[in-house]
Amino acid sequence: MTEIMEYVMSSGGIDMLNIIETIMDAMKSQSDQDKDQPLHVGEVMACWIYLSGLELAKVSVQAGINTTSDEELKAVLEEDMKLGNSQRQRLHDFLIKEGIPLPTAPEDMPKSDSNDIPLGVKLTDDVLANELSLKIVSLIMQAAGAASESIRTDVGLMFIQFQAEKFAFATRLKHLMRKRGWIKVPPFYHPPGTQI
Repeated sequence: MTEIMEYVMSSGGIDMLNIIETIMDAMKSQSDQDKDQPLHVGEVMACWIYLSGLELAKVSVQAGINTTSDEELKAVLEEDMKLGNSQRQRLHDFLIKEGIPLPTAPEDMPKSDSNDIPLGVKLTDDVLANELSLKIVSLIMQAAGAASESIRTDVGLMFIQFQAEKFAFATRLKHLMRKRGWIKVPPFYHPPGTQI
């Protein structure tokens, strides 16, 4: 979480940093009260689905690392892999501690050379970046929903952390996508009667 906060600060997000820290401190002070309360079915489902999403994203990102020859995109994919591994481990440990069975996880993709992938199978860097962007948006939305539906403070806090981490990473990905012309922008809206 510290690396994410440093990134937010370096990006000029000092106000956002203060807001996140304030929310986290307030929630941490309340989390001890919830320790003896069992998870409700919605919290269990949210944890299980988020972990399933992380597991599926892992193999997709591994495939992307194997596919791209773009060093900047590869670095972003590797950064997402580290973040995903961190979130997966925290959620895995939490579910085990709570006695919740884990979702099945696909096996890791073997490392391969991008030049060995046939052109009809190899995804372009544009597609890899946009696919990663969609996965991140999906996980951010899942984390937001899980945080808002959680009664236990520790669960809500965990999902707020996950959301903040994914959001900070998404900002970096967006900058790379803009730089390379990969970002998909909907048509601009000009209200009737306005001058263009």
